[in-house]
Amino acid sequence: MKTFLIGDTHFWHSNIINFKTADGSPLRPYSSVEEMNEALIKNWNSVVGAGDKVYHLGDVAFKNSHSVSSIFPRLNGEKVLIKGNHDILKPSLYLQFFKDIRAYHQLDKILLAHIPVHPDSMSRWRGQIHGHVHNNSLKDKRFYNVSVEAINYTPIEFGVIREHYEKLDRR
Repeated sequence: MKTFLIGDTHFWHSNIINFKTADGSPLRPYSSVEEMNEALIKNWNSVVGAGDKVYHLGDVAFKNSHSVSSIFPRLNGEKVLIKGNHDILKPSLYLQFFKDIRAYHQLDKILLAHIPVHPDSMSRWRGQIHGHVHNNSLKDKRFYNVSVEAINYTPIEFGVIREHYEKLDRR
């Protein structure tokens, strides 16, 4: 069993494909929300197997219950939701597709949460894996962004992130 992380899929968020980066280029390289959804599903299932675990670091889908129920049965793996600021549907809906819903989680002394915590709060952890900031990244290397825009729209295996923190620990 492998463990993967991803955040900010924003399934069915039609306006997100109109968002721009600081240089004016599109935030997401898709021409429609349907194209985006299908690409994210394909990317997810290309790396995540049925027996794998996925921590989704929030902002899973937009709009309504259909936006969750039409996508998540198609995604491989046992899923745990770390709630994001756009995850506003009833917990009972998410629990149909996620093993658990949490505000945060600790994995190998690394904090998992949707929104980056203040750097002064980091003394308890090796670092933080987060979403929320999309294609932006924090200069502090203790923070690891798993928003889809930062990880090539594909869940990232925890071992890759663990190596990042091991390098920091050796400094």
